Amino acid sequence: MTLFVSSNLLRNSSFLKISVFVLISVACFFLGKHWSEDGFRRLIFFSTEPSRSPIVALSPDFGITYNISDLIYKSHPILPPSSSPLPPPPPPPPDSVDLKVFGIVNENGTMSDEFQIGDYDAETLGNQTEVESSSSSDGGDNKSTAARVSLRQFEICSEDMTEYIPCLDNVEAIQRLNSTARGERFERNCPEEGMGLNCTVPIPNGYRSPIPWPRSRDEVWFNNVPHTRLAEDKGGQNWIYKENDKFKFPGGGTQFIHGADQYLDQISQMIPDISFGNHTRIVLDIGCGVASFGAYLMSRNVLTMSIAPKDVHENQIQFALERGVPAMVAAFTTRRLLYPSQAFDLVHCSRCRINWTRDDGILLLEVNRMLRAGGYFVWAAQPVYKHEKVLEEQWEEMLNLTTRLCWVLVKKEGYIAIWQKPTNNTCYLSRAAGVTPPLCDSKDDPDNVWYVDLRACITRIEENGYGANLVPWPARLQIPPDRLQTIQIDSYIARKELFEAESRYWKEIISNYVNALHWNQIGLRNVLDMRAGFGGFAAALAELKVDCWVLNVVPVSGPNTLPVIYDRGLLGVMHDWCEPFDTYPRTYDLLHAAGLFSIERKRCNMTTIMLEMDRILRPGGRVYIRDTINVMSELQEIGNAMRWHTTLRETAEGPHASYRVLLCEKRFESSETHESSETHHTKKKRKTKGKRA
Repeated sequence: MTLFVSSNLLRNSSFLKISVFVLISVACFFLGKHWSEDGFRRLIFFSTEPSRSPIVALSPDFGITYNISDLIYKSHPILPPSSSPLPPPPPPPPDSVDLKVFGIVNENGTMSDEFQIGDYDAETLGNQTEVESSSSSDGGDNKSTAARVSLRQFEICSEDMTEYIPCLDNVEAIQRLNSTARGERFERNCPEEGMGLNCTVPIPNGYRSPIPWPRSRDEVWFNNVPHTRLAEDKGGQNWIYKENDKFKFPGGGTQFIHGADQYLDQISQMIPDISFGNHTRIVLDIGCGVASFGAYLMSRNVLTMSIAPKDVHENQIQFALERGVPAMVAAFTTRRLLYPSQAFDLVHCSRCRINWTRDDGILLLEVNRMLRAGGYFVWAAQPVYKHEKVLEEQWEEMLNLTTRLCWVLVKKEGYIAIWQKPTNNTCYLSRAAGVTPPLCDSKDDPDNVWYVDLRACITRIEENGYGANLVPWPARLQIPPDRLQTIQIDSYIARKELFEAESRYWKEIISNYVNALHWNQIGLRNVLDMRAGFGGFAAALAELKVDCWVLNVVPVSGPNTLPVIYDRGLLGVMHDWCEPFDTYPRTYDLLHAAGLFSIERKRCNMTTIMLEMDRILRPGGRVYIRDTINVMSELQEIGNAMRWHTTLRETAEGPHASYRVLLCEKRFESSETHESSETHHTKKKRKTKGKRA
């Protein structure tokens, strides 16, 4: 029985493993003890002296440093072969590594040394920057530290700059002009790079939140536009008058002193086909005064771009914008206006003080470029109805010029004359040889308008009917227009799909804004879309019946989509955001910028753009910036430095999306606290170098 049990134990693998482990441990212990008792006393770790309790003793060599490599070499010398010499020792490592950067990986996956970086504008930043270390928060995973620019608060400009328009008030540039005979002083004369605004424009004393629309059509606060010259000059023409702390607008004009509504009714009766709000959706009012013509057209579903120069009546556009009416400072001088060809269904000029026949009609040729094929030109002026010799001669010159332009005088009644532009080029091609003005060259792009001189030629009408074959309003808002195919973008076949996708995208987003952020209740009236695309943002606001108007800006850095925007029945303008915008301070209730800064940062200084946004934003106004993560931190820093209240939010795509939304508010109290200890310094030194005219 004992033998049987022993054989089973031997066969058990666990028993064998334990036995082997015990034998090896005992052997190692005695070997270690043997070596510790010879000459190598420095390896002693145990004490063999008897003790009541086991203790751990310190080595006698505690605290002494030995060269272990030397000991090993002495105990076990390694003799090199006699036939070969010892190799030289390796060189010591360098004190520093000289890294050479050869380039970046481009979109094709290859290394390139051709790339752009954003410019550092020392003039703009001035003494407002201090460098500090912070953790990168762009992606959440990058925990390395990086230097970032922390902006101190921008100073407030001097009080005489409350109405400053940088490109129109640049007195030094105006004084350097070779000639002002054709109105060059009213054109854009912008400050040189680095010489623009470096402070925030103050508000007038006693400024109040604007009166909401539609009340603002008839009255505005006096302190918001504290100028009485128009009331003094035009009070007898029913334009404007002052009553207590408000300006009142009876709705009249020089040629329609009985009111704009009666005047519009007369035009409709003269030409029923004009059909305001149906066939006629977009109108240009030249020399608009306080924009009562456009203000009263809004109730007829018509959007009017009211324009006038900043001349002796320099505040007329400011009054228009304060009333909540679309308007821009613009003048017929030597350059094209910043609107596309065939933009307006009707062009109106009531005592606009423009000599249409000068220089063989070059100014009326500009009207012809912007007037839609089959559109109407309405002229209310003294030459139409007065029988003085000089005025009769002016009327004959106008008839002669319009005949050569193939315009048809369809109606003349009282002090109003209405012409219609042809719908094709047949009349132009059938004119006698040598008749002026000639047709423009086929290579001329009538939609190229940024700093382009006027052309003394007749703009050709599209042979395929593009720009003229439009459905009535409001159906045209969502129907892809024919001129969509003429836009210079990468896609050709999928343009219609892109157009429809943009419309759906913005309608969904705006619906969320209206519901969650109560856009119908926060007093939005004047809205600027800084990178409009096909106008989907403005179309969504119109479809959702938010009671506002939108000026769609098409940056020069991208494709020119202005023809599509106007064909939809919306307003727009061309602009370069590296330069200031042609409007007064405190113009807009909402600025919207989607994907603007990630593109323009390659060309423009972002601080310059943000300061311009602050200039044209009303106190209490809002800014919505939707852009990539890598620009948001800097934009938020700049916004805070301008005393905006900023909030960075995720988009509907969630926390891992590459886009964020920066919500900003220019709180009213921040504009009223500009009387600080720096005010005296501001008045003396912080004037922009492009001074006011």
